[in-house]
Parts: sequence; C-alpha cells; structure tokens
Amino acid sequence: MGQEIRETHFTPEDFEAYAASLRGETELLGEWFEQGIFSARDRMGGFELEAWLIDGAARPAAINEQFLARLDNPMVVPELARFNVELNDYPQHLWGSALSRFEASLGATWERCRRVAAELDARLLMIGILPTVREADLTQANMSDMKRYRALNEQVLRLRGGQPLELDIHGHEHLKTAHKSVMLESTTTSFQLHLKVHPRDAVRAYNAALVLSAPMVALAANSPYLFGHDLWDETRIPLFEQSVAVGGIAGASHGPMRRVTFGSGYVRKSIYECFLENEQHYPVLLPMTFHEGLEQMSHLRLHNGTIWRWNRPLIGFDYDGIPHLRIEHRVVPGGPTVVDAIANAAFFFGLSKALIDAGTPPEQQLPFDRARDNFYTAARHSLEASITWLDGAKVPIRSLILEQLLPLARSGLETLEIDALDIDKYLGIIEGRVRGARTGAAWQRAYVARHGASMEALTEAYYQCQEGGQPVHEWSLDRA
Repeated sequence: MGQEIRETHFTPEDFEAYAASLRGETELLGEWFEQGIFSARDRMGGFELEAWLIDGAARPAAINEQFLARLDNPMVVPELARFNVELNDYPQHLWGSALSRFEASLGATWERCRRVAAELDARLLMIGILPTVREADLTQANMSDMKRYRALNEQVLRLRGGQPLELDIHGHEHLKTAHKSVMLESTTTSFQLHLKVHPRDAVRAYNAALVLSAPMVALAANSPYLFGHDLWDETRIPLFEQSVAVGGIAGASHGPMRRVTFGSGYVRKSIYECFLENEQHYPVLLPMTFHEGLEQMSHLRLHNGTIWRWNRPLIGFDYDGIPHLRIEHRVVPGGPTVVDAIANAAFFFGLSKALIDAGTPPEQQLPFDRARDNFYTAARHSLEASITWLDGAKVPIRSLILEQLLPLARSGLETLEIDALDIDKYLGIIEGRVRGARTGAAWQRAYVARHGASMEALTEAYYQCQEGGQPVHEWSLDRA
C-alpha cells in the first residue's frame, strides 16, 4: 500500500484483468518456492514508524503536505490522514551495534522532523492513538491527497454495499459509533518491524511472529483512549480490525475471512500458503494494471498490501534483483519514545531468533487458536493478562516475560552477535517497563487517574515526557 496508483475509479474489466495478472503472479511465486530461488542474505531488520502532527493545543494538525514538502526526505512519506506521516529507515544487518545504529538513525530523522514541524507551528508525536483525535477530524477533507487512499475508501464502501463502518468496542468503557469512510484507520499508528529471513527459516519465522504477538502487544501497549473513552490497553487492535471491516470472496464481505486479521492458521510447508490464500479468498480492492512483467510481482504485492494481517509475509528484492522474504510484525504501536521503540525491536528480533532455532517448533506446542486468544487477551489487558504458553500452562504475562522470554531474547541476540552493551541497554528497558508494569497505556491511565480526564492535558503531558527522551517506565506523573 505504500505505492501510488494512477486511477481512482475502476470498471469490471479492470477487476478481471487484475485478477488474471494476480493469478499468473501467484502461480509464478509458487514455482519460485518450489525452485528455492529466494535470497539467502538474511539477518537483516528494519522498521516503519507512523507518527502524528499536532498543533499547539495538542490537537491533530492536518498539514502533512506542507510538512513533507519542506522536509524533502524521501524516507518520510504521507499516511492516510493529513495529520499522519511515516518515518522509514534503511535496514541494518542484525549484528554488532545494529540496535544502537537504529536508535541513532531514527533519532536523527525524528529530530529533523521535529525542527521542520516547529517551523510550521506544529509538533510531532508518536503514540498508538492520539487521545485528542475526534470523530469530526475524520473527514475526507483530512484524507491525504493520494489516489490510493480515495480508491481504497471507495472500494471498501462498495464491498460493504454502502453501509457505514461500525465501531463496537467493549473495554473499561463501551464505545459504539459509525463512520462513513476508512478514515477511522488513520487513528491507529504503529511501529512496524521487518525481519528478512532465510528461505529455510521462513515458516518458523512467520509462525514465531504469531506466537510472539501476545507478549509483544502486552509490553508495548500504548492506546487506551479513543474519542474520550477508556477501552483496551491496545485499543488500536479492535479499532483497526473494525475500521476496514470487509471480508472475503463469494459474498463473504461480513464473513470469517477478515482483511485485518490475526490469520487463519499457522503456515505448514511454506509462506506461499498466505499468498495463495490472498488470491483465492480476498477480493481485489485496487485493480491497477502494471506492465513490468510477472516476475516483478507488482499485482501480487499490491494485493498483499491491502490484506492487513497482524503478521504479514512480504516479497521484496535485493539490490541485485534476487527476490527475498520478509516478515512484517504489525502489532506494536508507535512510541512512547525512540529508545522504547528500539527496545521493542530488540526484544522481537532476539525472541524471533531464539524461537526459529528452538529444537521444537513453538507452533507444535501452542495450538493456533490459543496463540490467537493470547493475542486478543494481551491487547485488552496488557501486562495484567494471563495467557497460555508453550507448556500448556496459563501464566501471568509479566512473569512469563521476566522469567522466560527475556532470557530467551538475550540468547537470541547473543546468537546474532549483537554487542553486549546494546543487549544490556535495550533488554534492560524492557525489564524495567515490565517490572514496574509501566507501559505507555499504564502511564496514560495513571496520569488521568491523578489529574482528571482532559485528553488535551494528557496529550500535552505525554508530549513533554516524550521530548525528555527517557523510556516510559521512568516518566513522571507530575503535570507538564
């Protein structure tokens, strides 16, 4: 979905032509998996950070076009709403000082973005859901001026028969509302992690990401408030799922195959199974025609970008044109700080390596439906959750992280030959956060409990703490 398209309105013939190209590319991809032609250059990681532009009153500032023009950095791009942007970075080889290099690079980009925002009397914020965003902000006038977003909106509503998108979220409070565009999705901002994998490890890596989704969303939760309602610790999860609520093929637009989904099961023999499922079970949303040839996988990659699995397999290409495999881990929200984000990445990369190398595949120990239930339980309750782990026992997630997962993450990072100082620094941040039960969501709730439910005051205090650069478990609850 990062690429721009040329049209916004499509004919039945456009859909037929696209489906034929998608089918051909999917068949070719199957041959690539059978032939084993994917790049063996692995041990690389990357990320995308979605952020908010806010004004002096801590409200959304719909100025990303002016901001991006002045910034003039191709690695920072628009998002769905005019008050969102996405910061990208070059991937790093996962060894040595990779983590501190990530922090330095992201920190430098963030600082440059801050300065440019200030020139426009705006500020930059990383958080899962901006507490001050209102339903009135989610107008098509505030949609970024890109054809792909307008076409996406039109096609989602077409598949819904023109019916509005409905939110119905039960958390600490209950929120029920309806909206007539996909702009609801713009209220969910993430820190998406990318892991490039060796073909022999792809199945293990994808399934490991599914298993790890529960502890990752628990320790990273940063989205308790939406439209003034106190909901899940990571409300971004049900919000995103309901904001693009269309299903699969054959009239199943309200059926079990959801476009934002934890998935339908573990992969068994190859992550090709996900791409085959894409082609067979999900209707095309954006039927653009590309002319680069089947081997560029243009139709397949665009279609995959309109199916938002919380863990999404990706096809990319190395500098020499050899195709490669990546896992995109999408469960982590933005923020609270750059160093918190890199700590989340360190935990994920280390645990992924440990589970990929484990003697017994974790998917053989934890049924898929348990992994899925763990994920939603952790999204709702964060570090207060209890989940079922690989031995079949139900355990408090804080104890699981502290006693089992942190040592595993450390061993994985050591296997990757990450510098010991980096391992200590970033896993130490995770340990401090979990021991103190102080996620971004917990800090936001604690601030409201002490100072009252003004979302503007909360956001301003959050911003000031974020500016200090300390990890969230060290943040003060005093007023800004």
